[in-house]
Amino acid sequence: MNPKAQSIVSYLGIFWLVAYFAGKDQRDDLSRYHLKQGLGLFITGILFNIAVTIVNAISSSLGMIVGLVGIVFLVFLIMGIINAVNEEKKPLPVIGKMFEDKFSFIDK
Repeated sequence: MNPKAQSIVSYLGIFWLVAYFAGKDQRDDLSRYHLKQGLGLFITGILFNIAVTIVNAISSSLGMIVGLVGIVFLVFLIMGIINAVNEEKKPLPVIGKMFEDKFSFIDK
């Protein structure tokens, strides 16, 4: 898998594992950057969904409103894929800066 394809696939949730393992020997700086951003988005999305489930259990009407905010994660996913296609190292809004220096296992 070439680095550009690896960068794109890294934003597609569980397919992050495919991008990580399939292109381990062809990884460049750009693909490492997008792997970190994609994994950060995936983990943040999971934590957000857990929080929405808890809020929904407490108050279904409030949970539905908070659940609509989940569309933001879809927008972030699309923005990340566009950045990967354009071969830009641009962080995702709001959460991207947090993950630029995390996940050191990706650099190895």
